[in-house]
Amino acid sequence: MVELAPEIIALLCLAAVAAGFVDAIAGGGGLITVPALLAAGVPPVAAIATNKVQASFGTASATWSYWRAGRIDFGILKWPLAATLVGAGLGAFAVTVVDTRWLMVLLPVLLIAIALYFLFGPKASDEDAHARLTPLAYSAVAGGIGFYDGFFGPGTGSFFALSLVTLMGMGLTRATAHTKALNLMSNVISVVVLAAGGHVLWLLGGCMAVGQVIGGRLGAHSAMRFGPRLIRPLLVVISLGMVAKLLSDPANPLRIMVAGWFG
Repeated sequence: MVELAPEIIALLCLAAVAAGFVDAIAGGGGLITVPALLAAGVPPVAAIATNKVQASFGTASATWSYWRAGRIDFGILKWPLAATLVGAGLGAFAVTVVDTRWLMVLLPVLLIAIALYFLFGPKASDEDAHARLTPLAYSAVAGGIGFYDGFFGPGTGSFFALSLVTLMGMGLTRATAHTKALNLMSNVISVVVLAAGGHVLWLLGGCMAVGQVIGGRLGAHSAMRFGPRLIRPLLVVISLGMVAKLLSDPANPLRIMVAGWFG
């Protein structure tokens, strides 16, 4: 049983507010909360599981805000949500039996590609464009991203947002809103699997969830107010921030590989 001082719990709740704000706009709030939980002395598996719990509340809050504002069409998301559910469930199961080290090589490359797309690619606006895929066809993509979220997680919001813009022709704010609904589904399923393994610190997760809800509401309202002016640069910053965080680990396989090239 992990015991934390009240002031540490308070600081973790403040971290959750910041994470909820970032998550509601661009995803990547786990960059704030997971390191904070680890620094507080929470074991790694419990930190990931507890983070999923509190993140689910923040994502639910953001989804509710977007839905009430009329930004989410659940008719379009019917099949993608079902595919995300299945994918996330399979991913959460697979992480218990598959080596994830290869993802630490691939993930930074994918995140850099996303940052470069939003930085130098066609300007993403709030205007919808022609959809390249039907919602049913997009379900295969949603299921794959859901699998990734259940299996590993960082960058899921960026992957959903990019795919909705480029494949479903959504404007950036609308894509961000629909991203929250899809991410909520993958988070909830992941929590169910991790909770079944007894890894969740429920009391701490509940306290941090309050902060996530506050941050999620503030982030969703900010995204709807400022649109691409806020979302686009934050997506770039969060994607590059995740790359820096991943490569800051001396044990990261990609870092070791690159060091070997120049060593």
